[in-house]
Amino acid sequence: MKMLNVDLLVLSFCLGLGTGYSAVGKKQYQIQNGPCSYTFLLPEQENCQSQSDSYNYPVQKDGPMDNDESAQRLEQLEIIMENNTQWLLKLENYIQDSMKQDMVQIQQTAVHNHTATMIEIGTNLLSQTAEQTRKLTNVEAQVIHHTTRLERQLLENSLSTNKLEKQLIVQTNEINKLNDKNSFLEKKVGEMEEQRQVELKMLQDEKEQLQTLILRQTAIIGELEQELLKVSSNNTVLQHQQQQLLDTVNSLIHTISAGSARTETKTAMMQDNPTTFMDCAAVYKSGDTLSGVYTLTLPNTTTEVKAFCDMETEGGGWTVLQKRFDGHVDFHRTWQEYKKGFGEPSAEFWLGNEFVSKLTNQQSYKLRIQLSDWEGNSGFSQYDQFSLDSEAQNYRIHLKGYSGTAGKISSIGQPGSDFSTKDADNDKCVCKCSQLTTGGWWFDACGPSNLNGMYYQQGQNSNRFNGIKWYYWKGSGYSLRSTTMMIRPADFTGSL
Repeated sequence: MKMLNVDLLVLSFCLGLGTGYSAVGKKQYQIQNGPCSYTFLLPEQENCQSQSDSYNYPVQKDGPMDNDESAQRLEQLEIIMENNTQWLLKLENYIQDSMKQDMVQIQQTAVHNHTATMIEIGTNLLSQTAEQTRKLTNVEAQVIHHTTRLERQLLENSLSTNKLEKQLIVQTNEINKLNDKNSFLEKKVGEMEEQRQVELKMLQDEKEQLQTLILRQTAIIGELEQELLKVSSNNTVLQHQQQQLLDTVNSLIHTISAGSARTETKTAMMQDNPTTFMDCAAVYKSGDTLSGVYTLTLPNTTTEVKAFCDMETEGGGWTVLQKRFDGHVDFHRTWQEYKKGFGEPSAEFWLGNEFVSKLTNQQSYKLRIQLSDWEGNSGFSQYDQFSLDSEAQNYRIHLKGYSGTAGKISSIGQPGSDFSTKDADNDKCVCKCSQLTTGGWWFDACGPSNLNGMYYQQGQNSNRFNGIKWYYWKGSGYSLRSTTMMIRPADFTGSL
């Protein structure tokens, strides 16, 4: 329809020119504006030229008729131009109006299309929003679920942590206790190690002294062999002396037989008023407070022993078991001699294991050992409880409650050690301690003490393995000057 209107306008334009030419064969001018297309038919130049050619007359001809025709022709051309101008203006206005309507329609169509698209997009967005909302809800539910589970786990972990903290505190306390016990054990081990080192050194010293003693004894044996040869040569002289001794003994026997009658008479007189004492504490309680030799008798027995009573030391009442101070008595004796006792109570002597065993099983006794060295020093070791088992138990010694100045610890071997002599080896060493160190004693494994060893004078008392030894006061190689062993009841008060 639009194209038809344009064609009519072009046709009218051509008719206005009065050309009389058909629209067929004219030039076309086409304008494309969006989806619309505009076609214009323009007049041919040949037709215009032919019109001019029909008036091709010489210019030189001047006349009134020619001027009038030219003026008329010019007016016509002006009119035609004016008409063309008006038609072009109308055409322009028409085109602009048409384009406005088309643009409005195009815009409306575009808006409609955009609206549909926006609606579709909005629908899609709503769908996606709903889907995202649903997913977000699921995620939120999962987050809440995980949060709840984590809170539960956190609570369980907190409870477990509290439990572990309590267990840790308990274990820490146990560790502290174990550390304390460990420290105590380490201290004990250190003390035992120190004591072991001391005993090891003592054994090494004793070993060296033993080697020296063996060498010395070997030399003495050689000397004795030489003396034996000399004695063998003097056998005749000895036989003569033996006969003289036999005569002297027979004379003494006769004298003793004569005096025995007088002794029996005196004894019968004394039995009218007998007085017996079990120990020196009983003598002290009876009023005899002077130190000296007294006769002791165990209850319900007739066995009498002579003993020295110390009535001065620490309140008195001490029954002396052993005394050594000058070396005149040999203490390297047999089992039976140590059982019954030997020596003189007023000098060096041993009271006797059998009597001491029975006495210390009557009641509780304490033991005091007094020592002195060659430099004028003295010390003592005291035990609050002391007793000896019977002969069947090898006169096993029992001691408790050590104190004193002769060493920080006791020098007597382990409590429970058996008594040994040169003919009765009851120690815990394969070396037979009594034969090596001489004397009878509670050796254990030779041990750190032996108060019945060989007596050495001053100047010869050092580096002696077999001397009178009290290790924790003077060491293993020092031989002491004097010793005294004495007992009294544990409950003795010293008051009459």
